[in-house]
Amino acid sequence: MIEQIVIFLIFLSAVTYLFNTVRKSFSAKSGGCAKGCGGGCSTIDFSKIEAEMKKKKLEMAGK
Repeated sequence: MIEQIVIFLIFLSAVTYLFNTVRKSFSAKSGGCAKGCGGGCSTIDFSKIEAEMKKKKLEMAGK
């Protein structure tokens, strides 16, 4: 009888874990990146990346 209770508690905790994981993946994110870690990730600035790439390309062409 005690074994069945222990197995039921383990099963119940596994189901709860899975439910919370699925719920978090479908909940709306308040901001940050898509990783879902809750940290303050900054957004990617593509124009800045493009400007840096052009700058490096011009430097390489001048050498």
